Amino acid sequence: MQVPFARKWKKETDKLRQIALDCYLTEELKWGKPCFTFRKKNVAIVIPLRDSCALSFFKGALLRDPRGILDRAGEHTQAGRWIKFASVKAITALQATLREYLYEAIELEESGRKVVLKKPADYPIPEELQTLLDENARLATAFDALTPGRRKSYILHISNAKQAKTRAERAARCVPMILSGRGFNELPR
Repeated sequence: MQVPFARKWKKETDKLRQIALDCYLTEELKWGKPCFTFRKKNVAIVIPLRDSCALSFFKGALLRDPRGILDRAGEHTQAGRWIKFASVKAITALQATLREYLYEAIELEESGRKVVLKKPADYPIPEELQTLLDENARLATAFDALTPGRRKSYILHISNAKQAKTRAERAARCVPMILSGRGFNELPR
């Protein structure tokens, strides 16, 4: 399925694709997007977004980034970093830098270095959720049976609320989803 706004960024996507291909990367279609690999390892991906398009590095957290142009895709992003573009002109202006970053990303893959990721168990359970778990053995059992990633989705959703009242409300609304065995962002089965 093609992203509805992918056509909007076709020229920018094509320019980013050409830069990656010039760095001797192999292009594959993954997640419906042009992904660039080195020896079957993901190095970078071109992502059309609503208001821009991005070149995203899978191990961007390990890149030196002397120009300070790499950003996290989201607040909780650990490994990936991206650079957003809204014009071919902007891409062309950074073309040499993008090649340097791509070659460095290839070197990272050759070296075998890995990003040390924070484990889901490293995220503290918010007090409001912990109270519900302590009061309800069935809920605690269901929460413990969730995959680490699903537990993390609830922890982050509830923790991101600034006020205790909102955290408590979010925790209460999550109870049926936890009991059903799904993660916060999953649709009902």
